[in-house]
Amino acid sequence: MAQNIYDDPDFFDSYSRLNRSVHGLDGAPEWPAIVDMLPDLHGRRLVDLGCGFGWFSRWAREAGAASVLALDLSENMLAHARADTADPAIVYAKADLETLDLPRGEFDLAYSSLALHYVADFGRLARTVFDGLGPGGHLVFSIEHPIFMASRKPDWLVRENGRRSWPVDGYASEGARTTDWLAPGVVKYHRTLGTTLNHLIEAGFALRKVVEWSPSPDQLDAQPALADELERPMMVLVAARRP
Repeated sequence: MAQNIYDDPDFFDSYSRLNRSVHGLDGAPEWPAIVDMLPDLHGRRLVDLGCGFGWFSRWAREAGAASVLALDLSENMLAHARADTADPAIVYAKADLETLDLPRGEFDLAYSSLALHYVADFGRLARTVFDGLGPGGHLVFSIEHPIFMASRKPDWLVRENGRRSWPVDGYASEGARTTDWLAPGVVKYHRTLGTTLNHLIEAGFALRKVVEWSPSPDQLDAQPALADELERPMMVLVAARRP
């Protein structure tokens, strides 16, 4: 079973105060890039893997999706999402992505935001999602970039010629990484970017687009603090399709 850190009271309290938790999709600077990777949602059947507070599920319905199955392991997340949703076409359910089964060919789009790096066996999940999509179905997701996950964090910043540097620590050593993020002992799974993409290819997906996200000039003007994200990629966004 995956670690359920989001039901830890201290972690959840801190998470709930993050900008993206308070402001939803508008508080996620990578969101405009994700929108550009999404197919037309009109009439589509969606599964939201790690739905969190349900921001994407509600947005997808407003964008024309026919239905959304929104899955999360955290009871706290699901309770918050249900409290903010009054739409019978969005069904929230508890599910562990490590052991997930999906009905074959049931969905047109699988979406996930910053959740799949908590999954130990990404290859299994990729095959499960592939089987759950109908022909021509789409997969769009974001994860913590493996360079960021393998980087020493800001308290170990090295300054070289006046510039910040995040030295990469054991990039090729894949597996569990335990960090202190909002609470001690948060477990994420490091895979090289090549490993992640190859798992998708081996599952049968055709890659459509890969974005190693960084802020745009307009975003930097509006939020100067995002300049740190120019030093190393924090997130990678992936769009793939089932032939």
